[in-house]
Amino acid sequence: MFLALVAALLPMIAATVLTAPAAAAREPAGGSGRESARDAAVPAAALTEVTNFGTNPSNLRMYLYVPESVKPNPAVVVAVHWCTGSGPDMYNGTEYDTLADQYGFIVLYPSVTRSSKCFDVSSPQALRRGGGSDPVGIKSMIDWVTRTYDADTGRVFATGVSSGAMMTNVLLGVYPDVFAAGAAFSGVPFACFATTDGSEWNSNCSGGTLTRTPKEWGDLVRSAYPGYTGPRPRMQIWHGTEDDVLRYPNFGEQIKQWTNVHGVSQTPTTTDAPQSGWTRTRYGGTGDRAPVEAISLQGVGHNLYAHGMASRVLTFFGLDSSGPAPQPQPGACKVTSTVNAWTTGLTASVTLTNTGTTTVNGWKLGFTLPAGQTVTGGWGAMYAPSSGSVTATNVSYNGTIAPGASVSIGYQASHGGNSAAPAAFTLNGTACTAG
Repeated sequence: MFLALVAALLPMIAATVLTAPAAAAREPAGGSGRESARDAAVPAAALTEVTNFGTNPSNLRMYLYVPESVKPNPAVVVAVHWCTGSGPDMYNGTEYDTLADQYGFIVLYPSVTRSSKCFDVSSPQALRRGGGSDPVGIKSMIDWVTRTYDADTGRVFATGVSSGAMMTNVLLGVYPDVFAAGAAFSGVPFACFATTDGSEWNSNCSGGTLTRTPKEWGDLVRSAYPGYTGPRPRMQIWHGTEDDVLRYPNFGEQIKQWTNVHGVSQTPTTTDAPQSGWTRTRYGGTGDRAPVEAISLQGVGHNLYAHGMASRVLTFFGLDSSGPAPQPQPGACKVTSTVNAWTTGLTASVTLTNTGTTTVNGWKLGFTLPAGQTVTGGWGAMYAPSSGSVTATNVSYNGTIAPGASVSIGYQASHGGNSAAPAAFTLNGTACTAG
């Protein structure tokens, strides 16, 4: 059943196992509180196995790489291996650890123990939030890392190769509130591999004959977490035109799915060739952190991952700089707000202007509502929580603000007598001028 996939991946496995350093293994000691958790954390600059990390219905193993130069509140990259591989193989075969040394993030390597060494991307349990199987175990690993290292829950990312790419699609579908972005190398859309007979393999999907409309693909993602209305993770998709294991039509089907999920056009906003034989298209944005980015490699087969591609992943994630997006300097943003109030309610119109010289790619506007006000609805952004210190997060169509450009958003709120507008605003944590 898996012979074609195994055969395609053997050269990659052989190359990585022969050249890579061995992994260390260590079980964290017990303890309580943040300081004792840090004391029990893994050794720096060594691949280490962590056990007893939490709920783990499919008996996954967890490997972790923490650089010596790990930053405060670090980002987390979940790097997911291919069929027949393992967490140590993914560590050995990619350069995320050396990039972590450079940029200070943590790398998490989940590892399958079932006989196929493939991730479960097909069972009904794996394709719904909290349903069980591999995604639940991986979520437990992420929770362990964020608790232990006080990691930034707004900067958790997933990337994978082949089976790991399929799992990347699954993780972003079932946990859209956990992941900021993903990068899938030689994968298939979310739920493309779905089966109900216990089989791990879907020949129609692998063969590229399973096609759906963008809305049908998007509905599959949305049904994984019914009722979720928050922001969706950005997606970077890589595929070779000569892939004979997970056929090339899956590339286009992933584009259809994730553009629909983000509510952006399937017509590229930009098309370029960053390298000979590559065609890169971006959807819903023009910068390095567009909602969807797709790279097609002409004449390349299933084993397309090569040294240097991880750096491009980090650029898409926003981890090759100081944060997930260019951060405005103090005074580089201006916010004006007006309120139209009645006896028990109000509407507020807010205009955010980028007065800096750098494009903002992805924004969070923070403000504190006066006492007694509660947001009951809004437009142009996602608002949470509904009272107190509120954060308005961009939606898919207005996440990029060029220098000198503005976005307009607003909200409706109830009030108990105080109908004033917020007095101060922050953009991605930096104070704005209020006017």
